[in-house]
Amino acid sequence: MIPVANLEVAVIFLGISLLLFELFAPTRDKRILAFAAIISLTVILAATFFLQPVSAQSDSGFWSFYTADPLSIFFKRFTLVTTIIVLIMMIDYAPVVRTFTPGPPPLGEFFALPIFTCAGLMYLVSAVDFIMIFVALELVSVSFYVLVSFTKKNPATLEAGVKYLILSAVATAFLVYGIAWIFGVTGETNLDRITAALARADTDRTAATFGALLIMVALGFKIAAVPFQIWVPDVYQGAPTPVTAFLSVGSKAAGFVVLLRVLRPFLILPHMERLIILIAILTLIYGNLAALPQNNLKRLLAYSSIGHAGYLLIGVACFAGTAIVFYLFAYLLMTLLGFAVLIIVARHTGEGISDFDGLAKRSPLLAFAMLISMVSLAGLPFTAGFFGKFFIFAAAISQHQIGLVAVGVITVACGFYYYLKVVRAMYWQTPANNDPISTDILSRLMIGALIVAIVWLGIYPQPILRAMDLKGPNLSAISVSAR
Repeated sequence: MIPVANLEVAVIFLGISLLLFELFAPTRDKRILAFAAIISLTVILAATFFLQPVSAQSDSGFWSFYTADPLSIFFKRFTLVTTIIVLIMMIDYAPVVRTFTPGPPPLGEFFALPIFTCAGLMYLVSAVDFIMIFVALELVSVSFYVLVSFTKKNPATLEAGVKYLILSAVATAFLVYGIAWIFGVTGETNLDRITAALARADTDRTAATFGALLIMVALGFKIAAVPFQIWVPDVYQGAPTPVTAFLSVGSKAAGFVVLLRVLRPFLILPHMERLIILIAILTLIYGNLAALPQNNLKRLLAYSSIGHAGYLLIGVACFAGTAIVFYLFAYLLMTLLGFAVLIIVARHTGEGISDFDGLAKRSPLLAFAMLISMVSLAGLPFTAGFFGKFFIFAAAISQHQIGLVAVGVITVACGFYYYLKVVRAMYWQTPANNDPISTDILSRLMIGALIVAIVWLGIYPQPILRAMDLKGPNLSAISVSAR
């Protein structure tokens, strides 16, 4: 059996090995490093099914910072799968990196940085102490700073990198200041001990609420919730497309796991639940309405990711752990499929919706893949996205949050409009040219696997539910258990 804590060590060792290999054993085709990373991460993913269970955790030492509960193990696998798919996308994106980087293209670093991001995300989903949350979050953020601005000769990328750097630094400052206030009130940084301290009658609730609000600002930036979403459209559009996919899926998933853990002690504080409901409503409305007029597909997906954060916040407001887990997994599949197609098409035409005109004639596979991605993101039946929204709304109804359900249903209708714009372009518009678009075998296998998974989970969602012994839209083991 494999100790759980060794997973992150193996991932970090892999990232360092890739950098050293490129430095001391340069190869003509740097894509070999990406293939080596994909194979190694697949082995680590397989090893997660042979983990040594942790029966008890100490109140001191490493286990006071780190947990190995079912939620964290599930999302370690989630992060590894996301990183593997992103690396496959990066292989397709390598020609663009060569074009927009001065001198010899640093593809080794481009393939290694997602490995360190993966390690940070894996630590983040296991963190149960503010100290470890901060360290893991900074490992992720620093990696993304470099990845977002990697193509240095592209002005849009540099602009995106500067915006992400500045706003992420501001969010980090809010997080540190909030942690300082919570530590000043409770004398603790461990989440379980903070919960016990806040339950005492002599605790200063006003100061604790102020600290909690500061921390919520930082996490709101991480999950792109309104009003902390201003960085998303420009950063998503300007960043290299595989990095945008990684930001959209991996970073958002880890942010919601941390949010679930952090909210548990803070729900004792007054008005916290109402604040989450308000943020969920604002996020749903802004994300979906702002996506309506978009003509650039990356920008459309950026605004729609804000809308999906709103649906996930409905699950958070209703304490629906299972619904959140399933929605995040469905979001992983359908979003990465859309970005995988976008990378290939953008190399031949562009990133605008009009650049997808007549794609069905130029590449039936890519058009069908984008069709599945769009209708699943919209929530059409027989796709994973439908069950994701179904579980979220079922949880809201069970908690009598009818207002949230009403807003959610209206914004789903908005989603059908802007997602089906892409489908109309692919199948009903005339292409500017009829040159076929080719894809390599690895990309075809990845796209095919994502299509099968989206349709399969849209018909038979039990495999993901059983992965954590789930049977419905509520899960007491991983959902927030206190109101």
